[in-house]
Amino acid sequence: MNRPYMTVTEVTDYGPYITKIILPMPVAVKSEVLSEDTFNVYVERRNKKNGEVLQLRKDFLSEETQSSKGYCRVTKAYPSDDEGNKTPIGNYATLELECEAIYRLNSEVAYLEHNVFVFCDFRITQVKEIPTENEPISGLVYDHYSAGKMEQVRGWVNSESSYAEMPLRFGYYSPNMSKEKHPLIIWLHGGGEGGFDTTVAYAGNNVVNLSSEKVQRIFGGAYVLAPQVPTMWMDDGSGEFSWSGNSKYVSSLKALIDEFVSVHPNIDVNRIYIGGCSNGGFMTMRMIIDYPCFFAAAFPVCEALLDKMITDQQIKDIKDTPIWFTHAQNDTIVDPQITAIPTYERLLKAGAPDVHFSYFDKVVDTSGIFKDSEGNPFEFFGHGTWIYMLKDECVLDYDGSPVKVNGKDVTLLQWLAIQSKSIGHNKDTSEIQYNKIN
Repeated sequence: MNRPYMTVTEVTDYGPYITKIILPMPVAVKSEVLSEDTFNVYVERRNKKNGEVLQLRKDFLSEETQSSKGYCRVTKAYPSDDEGNKTPIGNYATLELECEAIYRLNSEVAYLEHNVFVFCDFRITQVKEIPTENEPISGLVYDHYSAGKMEQVRGWVNSESSYAEMPLRFGYYSPNMSKEKHPLIIWLHGGGEGGFDTTVAYAGNNVVNLSSEKVQRIFGGAYVLAPQVPTMWMDDGSGEFSWSGNSKYVSSLKALIDEFVSVHPNIDVNRIYIGGCSNGGFMTMRMIIDYPCFFAAAFPVCEALLDKMITDQQIKDIKDTPIWFTHAQNDTIVDPQITAIPTYERLLKAGAPDVHFSYFDKVVDTSGIFKDSEGNPFEFFGHGTWIYMLKDECVLDYDGSPVKVNGKDVTLLQWLAIQSKSIGHNKDTSEIQYNKIN
C-alpha cells in the first residue's frame, strides 16, 4: 500500500517553495542510514481547479510551453519528528529539496491568468535499501498528500472590504496587541498577483517578510495590509494594462484603507506607509498623488507610472512626502528612464527634502538558495527589484552613497519606520525614533 507524505513550504525571495517532504517510516531510523540518494522525488504540478498538469512557458518571455513535471533534487535526508525537525533517531524521514529557479518544480505558485497556488503532486520512491536493527526497509512509495504547512503566513487573515461600489479582497497581519499605537504598512501587489487567490497577494513573493520578527522589531510592531484587485492596478476601466496613468481602483482602495484604519483604532494615522512593486508601484504613486497629505511615506518599487503623466503641480504636491524609489538598470519590463528616474529628478529639482533612490545594475540572489548551472548566485530578471526591497537590502542612494539619518546609515525599512506626519522632518525626534529601532 502506498503511503502518505507531508510538506513544508517556505516563502523565499522567489515565492513559495516546498522545501521539505516528511515521510512516516515503518520503524524508527538512525541518521547514518539515510542519504540524499535513498529516495527519488518526482513531481507533477497540477491546476487546482481541473487537476491537469500545467503547461507553462519555458521562460518569462517565451511563447513555447512545456509540461511542468520532473524530478526534484534532494539536498539533505535525515530522521526527524513529524514537523520535519532533525533528530538523531526518528519515526519520520525528512527530505530537503533544492529550490531551482528555472523550472521551479517545487514552487507552489505558477502564472496562469495570474499567479495562483498550484498542487505539487509528488511521488517519492525508495531506491536504496535502509538498514535497521532488524529487517532492512525497502520498496517504500509515497504518493498521497496528507498535510502541509507554511509557517510564514501564520497570523495572516484574508478578508474583503465592505465598499459597496467595488469591494476589494485583502490579506492582513496584526502585530501583538498593546495599548501603543502601531504603524500601518500597505503593500500593493504586482500585475501577476491580481485575481482571486488572495494569499498570493502576500505569499506570491516575500511580502510575508514584513510580518517577520526582524522587521516587526524595526517598526515596534506594525500592521501589514495587502489588498488585491481582480485585474491589475493599471486597469483604467479597459480591463487591460494601460499606460494612461489612471486606475479604476483609486476610490475603492482608499475606501479599503479608511475602513481598515477605522476598525483597528490602535493604528497610528500619522504613520501610514504605502508601497508596492511594478503595478503596485504605479498605484503607490497614483495614491500619493491623489491623496498627497494622507500617507507618511511611500516606497515604490520598479514603479510603472510614466513620468510624462505627472504634472508639475502634482510634483509640488508630493515633494514633501518622504519617498524611497527602487529600480534596476536592466529592467526590460518597466523602463526606469521613462518612469522612476525622471520623476525622482523632478522631485529633487522641486526641493524634495527626503527622497531617495536605490538603483541596482541587476538583481542577483543574495540568499544562497538560488544558483545558476555553474553554482554561482542566480541572476533574476531585472524587473524583480522587490526581492532586494522586501529583504531590506536597499541601503544606497542614487549616487551610490549610503542613505543616512542624523549621520547614521539606514536601510529602507529603518528609514520608513521613523517617518511620521506628526514630526515631519524634525531632526531631534527622528534621532529618538532611530535609536528606538537599533
